[in-house]
Amino acid sequence: MIQLSRWKVTLVVLATLFGLLFAYPNLLSPAQREALPGWLPKNVLNLGLDLQGGSYLLLEVDVPAMRTARVNNLIEDVRVTLNEAGISTGGFQREEGGVVVTLANPAQQGAAFEALRTLAGAAGPSGQVERTAARVGDNRVRFAYTDAALDGMGSTAVDQSIEVVRRRIDSLGTREPSITRQGADRIVVQAPGESDPTKLEEVIGQTAQLTFQMVDTENSVNDALAGRVPPDSQLLADEQGTPYLVKRRILVAGENLTRASVGADQSGRPAIDFRFDGTGARRFGDATAANLGKPFAIILDGKVISAPTIQSAITSGSGQITGQFSIEEASTLVNLLNGGALPAPLNVEERRVVTAELGADAVAAGALSTAIGFAIIVVFMILAYGLLFGGVSVLGLILNGVLIIAAMSLTQATLTLPGIAGLILTFAVAVDANVLIYERMRDEARSGRSVIASMDAGFSKAWGTILDANVTTLVAAAIMFVFGAGPVRGFAWTLSIGVVTSMFSSILVAQVLLAYWLKKARPKKLPIAE
Repeated sequence: MIQLSRWKVTLVVLATLFGLLFAYPNLLSPAQREALPGWLPKNVLNLGLDLQGGSYLLLEVDVPAMRTARVNNLIEDVRVTLNEAGISTGGFQREEGGVVVTLANPAQQGAAFEALRTLAGAAGPSGQVERTAARVGDNRVRFAYTDAALDGMGSTAVDQSIEVVRRRIDSLGTREPSITRQGADRIVVQAPGESDPTKLEEVIGQTAQLTFQMVDTENSVNDALAGRVPPDSQLLADEQGTPYLVKRRILVAGENLTRASVGADQSGRPAIDFRFDGTGARRFGDATAANLGKPFAIILDGKVISAPTIQSAITSGSGQITGQFSIEEASTLVNLLNGGALPAPLNVEERRVVTAELGADAVAAGALSTAIGFAIIVVFMILAYGLLFGGVSVLGLILNGVLIIAAMSLTQATLTLPGIAGLILTFAVAVDANVLIYERMRDEARSGRSVIASMDAGFSKAWGTILDANVTTLVAAAIMFVFGAGPVRGFAWTLSIGVVTSMFSSILVAQVLLAYWLKKARPKKLPIAE
């Protein structure tokens, strides 16, 4: 194994060039990095929240509120469906997962059941239906979500909320946010470098639920203000407090929105241009064609943005929302709409701000501990194995550190304080392999074998032990990465990179350097055997 082969030398040279190329930008200022030629890498290490400072939020997904909203929509679907089928109703009794409808004419129970069974639709991708209809007595029909659908709402809402929160934070320009699930219905958001936690919380927390609903022109707004709100309508207001009586039925929802952008109205004021997908465009076109001359409301998070009158059928699938927007308000709203609507409200359970000073202290402490650990390892290796063999280990250790920084810069991994701990542990693991190799060489030399035979045995016989130890460490790191969160994953990722690079530096680099020394010096005795 102790041979100065061309492929080994080439691999070490290429690895060194790779390490220097991707680690070098970390030594430059932002202005110097921008001045580099376009073909050179410019990525640097991303510092985590505990090193750079930033904002920490613990959010709770309000699953009960989401279920209530879903049941409200279900009741309106039932009301409209039975109305369109010409079935008279005597009352609606709300239940936890649905509604029981009392029919005015018991003879219509069969027709009502068939209409609601059609409304329930076919089974979903999982092969199960989400909503079911059932006869209750002689004159009632029950329509509700299944238990499986209700149970799955919470998990689905958390997963969807994580993706929406991620898109919204990305729109702010925050790099490498950490967004993880905690427990059944909580989300932890760590945004390194975000200096305005209030803005972060505001952008994350808005549900951005955009709906298009008809204005109720058949009933009086004053009657609604007096408490006489029709069952199929709701009382809403705009930003100025002007009341609107709006039909509960949603014509088109924000989920059909494909793109929103900041535009300008006919007067040059900021407005929001939007476009629907195919389904949304068809629904919007049908709704506007059937309600010519009537006003419809554009509603965002329960507030009426505008209520224009439909002048003609809008079949293009695109339109414009006008209002008293500033440029900043329009931009924020566009980011929210493009990020998607949250499936449920988010409640802030905890908020923390990590200052830059605390982050700087953590960086300084981590750098100091790394330097001390590195110095102790260097002194030990030189004292234990001499300037030659100990120096080879130190050179491999330096290259190992360069390769770790280069790999983390290339993958844009986030370095946290636990990650620095993983870095220090990696240095110990790296020299541990050299210790195993050197001790094996020493034992072989003391038993009377030649220099080249001792060195070859040191590498070949220690290889199995080194591989087993490092594979075990990688398995442990993989478990921490898969099941851990936040800093634990940072530690696992740094440790994994370090294990791979340390095997390279402690074995291949040591082989090349010691083979070169053996070829040039042709020693009669192994220095570490004395």
